[in-house]
Amino acid sequence: MPPLMPKATAVWLIENTTLTFDQIADFCSLHALEIQGVADGEVAVGIRGMDPVISGQISREEITRCENDASAKLKGIAPPVELPKRSKKARYTPVSKRQERPNGIAWLLKNYPELSDSQIGKLLGTTKTTISTVRDRTHWNTQNISPHDPVLAGICGEAELVNAVNFARRRKARADSKKKNITINSQDVKQTSETIIEKTNNSEIDSKAVKETNSDIASEQPQNKITLENLAEKVFGNQQKQED
Repeated sequence: MPPLMPKATAVWLIENTTLTFDQIADFCSLHALEIQGVADGEVAVGIRGMDPVISGQISREEITRCENDASAKLKGIAPPVELPKRSKKARYTPVSKRQERPNGIAWLLKNYPELSDSQIGKLLGTTKTTISTVRDRTHWNTQNISPHDPVLAGICGEAELVNAVNFARRRKARADSKKKNITINSQDVKQTSETIIEKTNNSEIDSKAVKETNSDIASEQPQNKITLENLAEKVFGNQQKQED
């Protein structure tokens, strides 16, 4: 479970310990690059560090153990009382952050076009109308909108953004797979139709050939009949002449 104030805790751990960025990021449930930004003074500017030892979220011995072993992970102290889970209500964005929402919308549209408008609205606590105006560049403040990471601006959490992007990519993959199967099936139907037409044409040709052969045989039969009658006449005619 992450600490109550992840960024404030990360600021204190960076300033007062020799823990690695990966260890601090794992304990605070933040990205290692975000911890790097905190150390460089680019992220969490003006946030005062909070001591997790005093607040009872981790022990000094645990910090010392992880300082001596860079591969170890910090294990926090479970709270004595179970914290209430956050209810699924509309996201509240502080007034000071609301002006950052159009910048966050522009950043998401640019870097993650697979996200739907409903997902962006849920992440940033905005409406589909605002998203459409930012996309179409019809927003009243379009000239001053510049793409900015909403995670770094504190509008949404990194875990929420990652989950939304993964869900959108899985949905897109399913849609592409379904479209591919439909294309393959249509090709099979077309090939089957062509095969049936080809077989039908071959059958017509064969039947025509048989018909022509039968016609030839029928035309030859009278000649054969005449030939046999002539032969019989010659044979029996000669016998009668001999008897006479």
